[in-house]
This record gives sequence, C-alpha cells and structure tokens, in this order.
Amino acid sequence: MRFLSQKVIPAARSLKDFEQLMAAETEYVVMLQVHLSQAKYVTSLAKKSGVKVLLHADLIQGLRADEHGAQFLCQEVRPEGLISTHAQVVATAKKRGLLAVQRIFLLDSQSLETSYRVVQSVKPDWIEVLPGVLTDVIREVADKTQIPVLAGGFIRTTEDVDGAIRAGAMAVTSSDKALWGYGRG
Repeated sequence: MRFLSQKVIPAARSLKDFEQLMAAETEYVVMLQVHLSQAKYVTSLAKKSGVKVLLHADLIQGLRADEHGAQFLCQEVRPEGLISTHAQVVATAKKRGLLAVQRIFLLDSQSLETSYRVVQSVKPDWIEVLPGVLTDVIREVADKTQIPVLAGGFIRTTEDVDGAIRAGAMAVTSSDKALWGYGRG
C-alpha cells in the first residue's frame, strides 16, 4: 500500500537536522529527541513549511509518554501525529484526531503476538515495525492487520528501503541522512 509521496520518512534526531529538513521536498518528517519546550516550535515550523510532523511521544524530554502527556501534545502542540510504543498515547492521539502510529519492537514471536493484541485494541492509523529489515514479518503484519505499515530500524541501504516497500511497507522511517532523499515523488 503506497499513498505517501516519499519512500523514506526522515527521522530527525536534532533540532538542527529538523530545521534543515524544512527546506527539503518532503511530505512527512518524524521528530525524535526534542525537549518539551521546543515541541511547539517544531510543529509551528513544520506547518509554515508545509511539512507534516510526527512527534515521537516516547522521546520528548520533559514529558511522560502516557495519556495525559498525549492529551497535552494533542491540545497544545498539535502535530500531525504521534508515534509511540504506548497504547494509551496512540489511542489518545487517535481519539483527538491526530495521526496515530503504534510503534512495535519485534524481538521474538511472543512480542509479535503481544503487538497484534495491542494493535487490535487500539486500531492505530499506521504501524511502525522495528526492525524494518524483517521483510517477512512486515508482509505478515500488513496482511494480518490491514493497517498501513512503516518499517524502521536497521534500514541502512536503498536496497533495504526497496525490500521493505516490496514486503508491504508504505514507507520507511530513517535517521540516516544518506537515505532521506531516496525515492521522493
């Protein structure tokens, strides 16, 4: 399933990288490690630049990744969406009309089964599967959940990007700057 204009969604680790991405031709950007005091600035800059920012709620310094933290982000910061491993955060984002991305870390078959239960209860808009090089699992998650999948983690080459897309991911997330412009348009 492809409906994004980009294969790689850049994941900025610093405010400097984020600011540089605002001049790039990109539809979505993930903002990773940011301080709570900078979150509104990030969202405002993205909106002015015509970029949709997804904040990784678990990595916002000074904010607890729980329902109350998510409510604050939804009401006061207003990004395009939230990414989290916490079901409460994802459910709150969805309820408040933001794009809700459930991040799942796959360590073994037990973590996959647990993730299916969480996804079934929360019904996120997107699922981010980590590590993103598990192409057989990406295909399984996409088929079983019928929810658009992002692939993230250990995506190191353009071949990794293409492999994840062929497996059913709509895009990959990456903090590797060398991949940020790959496959736009």
